[in-house]
Amino acid sequence: MADPTTYRPQPGSIPDSPGVYKFRDAAKRVIYVGKAKSLRSRLNSYFADLSGLHPRTRQMVTTAASVEWTVVGTEVEALQLEYNWIKEFDPRFNVRYRDDKSYPVLAVTLNEEFPRLHVYRGARKKGVRYFGPYSHAWAIRETLDLLLRVFPARTCSAGVFRRHGQIGRPCLLGYIDKCSAPCVGRVSADEHRAIVEDFCDFLAGRTDAMVKRLEREMAEASEELEFERAARLRDDLGALRRAMEKQAVVFGDGTDADVVAFAHDELEAAVQVFHVRGGRVRGQRGWVIDKAEEMDVPALVDHFLTQFYGEESDRAGRDDVETGPVVPREVLVPELPADADAVAEWLSGLRGSRVRLRVAQRGDKKALAETVERNAKEAFTQHKLRRAGDLTARSAALQELQDYLALDSAPLRIECIDISHIQGSDVVASLVVFEDGLPRKSEYRKFALREAATEGDVASIAEVVRRRFYRYLKETAENAAEATETAPEAASDGEEPGDEAVRPVRAGIDPETGRPRKFAYPPNLLVVDGAGPQATAAADVLAELGITDIAVVGLAKRLEEVWLPGEPDPMILPRTSDALYLLQRLRDEAHRFAIRYHREKRAKRMQASELDSVPGLGQARRTALIKHFGSVKKLKQARVEEIEAVPGFGRRTAEAVVAALAGETGAAPRAVPGGDQGS
Repeated sequence: MADPTTYRPQPGSIPDSPGVYKFRDAAKRVIYVGKAKSLRSRLNSYFADLSGLHPRTRQMVTTAASVEWTVVGTEVEALQLEYNWIKEFDPRFNVRYRDDKSYPVLAVTLNEEFPRLHVYRGARKKGVRYFGPYSHAWAIRETLDLLLRVFPARTCSAGVFRRHGQIGRPCLLGYIDKCSAPCVGRVSADEHRAIVEDFCDFLAGRTDAMVKRLEREMAEASEELEFERAARLRDDLGALRRAMEKQAVVFGDGTDADVVAFAHDELEAAVQVFHVRGGRVRGQRGWVIDKAEEMDVPALVDHFLTQFYGEESDRAGRDDVETGPVVPREVLVPELPADADAVAEWLSGLRGSRVRLRVAQRGDKKALAETVERNAKEAFTQHKLRRAGDLTARSAALQELQDYLALDSAPLRIECIDISHIQGSDVVASLVVFEDGLPRKSEYRKFALREAATEGDVASIAEVVRRRFYRYLKETAENAAEATETAPEAASDGEEPGDEAVRPVRAGIDPETGRPRKFAYPPNLLVVDGAGPQATAAADVLAELGITDIAVVGLAKRLEEVWLPGEPDPMILPRTSDALYLLQRLRDEAHRFAIRYHREKRAKRMQASELDSVPGLGQARRTALIKHFGSVKKLKQARVEEIEAVPGFGRRTAEAVVAALAGETGAAPRAVPGGDQGS
């Protein structure tokens, strides 16, 4: 591991101007490329305290052996140079928005004498017009099948086209009128090209003119008593309308836009793009990428726009007018990047005309942006669930944890503790359990903290660990005692095994309920939400209780560092490791469960506050009322006798509660008809 101070530039030697920089490793390979408004400010941030850097950034600066920079005149030049260098050097630490699959498009080969319509994947070619991308190839084929009735253009390969021309007989599509059969001369090259151009116009969004033309021709055929032709045109109109329904109208003004949204955590980000052309959603694309460094949404937008549109423009060939511009007139993003004007100017250069980069504020565009965001969140959730639900990945995660933490065996049972509060009030904790890498929700536990509630998270972690494992030791002792008391004596001569009067109690099972005790089973690994102090506090409590066979780690949320008790430095797990994914999911589940309990407790406290005006009613009895009736709303509907039935309540106190909640201090209390009304 290299020391960044060995290659840090001299103070004051870095220019305070826009530019692009490259980090190189010991073999002179470029490992990271970045841009900055101020090279001095940006590069100095890499040589700060290593413990404060993002894990991947820390790995990058310790892998690098040198840094160099190039000064440019404007931010737009910096954007262009950064993109060119990333494409040229393919640095290992840069985020790359590469598809995990090749999206299909509908290609029209206008460079051929008889243009062909077909599904295509791969690099763009000159003279070919593309529509899409589409999420699935079947979506293209389904739309194409509808439109071939109206636009009977060639769809066969060059070999099939030549063969049918030689034999002088069209294929099946020619016989069912879904191809104009140019192979056998039914139409000329010009007539066939006219059909293809109408097809392209329709997919480009010029649908109204096409529909009006067919309606006019249908009316003329009917007036001329050509009913068969009118019926055929009627069917063509139906096919066009069905195809238009498949491309739902989003914007009535025929907007051309790309709508971008993100979902992300500390390590990964998911991005979704909806391509809207002619007011209709023409395609959808998505990626999940590793973050190269700590990035918020504006930084993600910046990286995505430069790489995505740069690569798309290179693939399409900007000089080829048949493909059309890959950058739309408008790009809608969740947040504007810091250099939004420079990015918009760069995109305008790619398109050849002005491009608007903005955040949707209201109306249909805002609604579509929210839909894209929901898709991004769903894709991110599914990505994590696929990894968590994969048996191979779970097994690998447990094995990696065993290796990284030097455990004797894989941690088949892992427990995680998290603390939740608002400025020290309503402090609660959650304990969640994962067995074989999956949540065991029946084993989840929640704690209302009392002793350490005002002493901070470290003391709170210690209290939860003490309470959880004190109960574990107590129940273990009870299990041992019960097993000893109920152990059957050895069968005497003449007795068959199984004739014992008393059956042994299974360890960890409550003999009264037949259910497992709450804390009967210990974990192999205890995870606490926090850094070194929290992990050390948990380990100290276990040592005090004499428990030495449970491993303890802390998981710090900001940098995803794994802390071992008593260690001065954290352990950095590989960002793509299954072990880190499992720890993250465990911590997030504990956080979710703790927040839910905190909200429930806080809501009950807020409800109980309505009872503060009742004289002589303390916190314990207020809580008892809320627990008994469930809410203040139901308590307001209760009669005096029902409140009096709550343990700890007398007649006079019940009447005071009813009067206080009714807002009538002197009002007569509600009672059961015919019952004792009291004095």
